[in-house]
Amino acid sequence: MARWKDGSGEPTGDVARDFAPDFAALLDSIRGIRWPARSAVRGGIPGAHTSRMRGTSAEFTEYRPYRQGDDLRRIDWKLFGRSDRAYIRLSNDRAILPTTVVLDASASMAFPVDTHAKWHFATELAIGLAAVARSSADPVGLIIAQQGKMVQLPPRTRQGIIHEMLRAVSEAKPEGNAPLTPALTAAMRASGRIVLITDFLGDAEELLSTAARGIVGAKEIHAIHIVAPEELDPPRETLLVADPEDPEVRRPLTADARDSYLLAYASWREAIAHDWSDAGASYTMVVAGDETPDHIIRRIAAPRGVSASA
Repeated sequence: MARWKDGSGEPTGDVARDFAPDFAALLDSIRGIRWPARSAVRGGIPGAHTSRMRGTSAEFTEYRPYRQGDDLRRIDWKLFGRSDRAYIRLSNDRAILPTTVVLDASASMAFPVDTHAKWHFATELAIGLAAVARSSADPVGLIIAQQGKMVQLPPRTRQGIIHEMLRAVSEAKPEGNAPLTPALTAAMRASGRIVLITDFLGDAEELLSTAARGIVGAKEIHAIHIVAPEELDPPRETLLVADPEDPEVRRPLTADARDSYLLAYASWREAIAHDWSDAGASYTMVVAGDETPDHIIRRIAAPRGVSASA
C-alpha cells in the first residue's frame, strides 16, 4: 500500500519501494525542491506560479491610476486620502502549470544492452521531475513513446499519480523505433510545461520543428539529452556494432572508424544542443551515471541564473 505525507501532495519513499530501491531513495532526496515556471503563465486555477493575469492577491506589484469601470473595492483609499488621487493596487495572481513528461522508450534507450543504463537513468529523471512538479500542486502526466500504442497518463493532481507513473515506467520496455513526435504533440495539447527525455536517436528534426512551434505558442519545453558513457568513449578493441533500432545495420568499429565516430558524434551533440537552445528550449545533456539524478533535477528546476546548490 502506498503511503503519502498528509496534506503535502508529495510522495514518500514508501510509494516507490514496491518498484525499486533507487526510486525510493530518489524521492526522499528531492523532497522540498520547488520548480518555478520560467515565465509568467496564463491565468486559470490558482497555483504556485506567477500568472500573466493581474488580480487581487496579496502579492502587490504596482499602482495605476483609477479608470472608469474599475472595481471601487480595489482603490487604495489610504493613498487617496493622502494624495486626493485614486489609484488601483495591482498584483500578480498565481496559477498552476500542468506538466507532462515525455519519455523515449525506443530500442536505443536500452543501451548498453547488459545494463540498460540510459533507460534506468531516464526513468529516474522522469519520476523525479514529475514528483517535484507535483510538490507545487501542479497537475503532472506521463507519455511513454514505445513500440505499439504509447502509454498516456493525462496530467492530474490526485495523490496517486506518481504511483501510477512508477508502475507505468516499471512495466515499459525500451524496444523498437517508435517516433517521439506524436507523443510530444499529444503532450502540448494538455500541458504548459513539457519535459522531453530522450537520446535524440530518432525523428530529431521533426521533433525539433514540433517543439519550436510549441515554444512560439508559449509552451515551456525542457529537452533532456540522455547519453551513455560508452557512447562517449567506446571500447578501443575492434567490435562489430549494430544499430539497436535496426539490427540489420552492422559495422566493424575499427580504430579508424572509432576516431571518425567520435568526431561525428561530438559534432552531432553540439548541433543538437545549439538547435534546441536556439529554438528557446531548456536543453540539458546528461551522462548516465556521471551525476546523481537528484543533482540533475536540482539543476533543471533551478531558476535561470541560480546554481543547483543555491
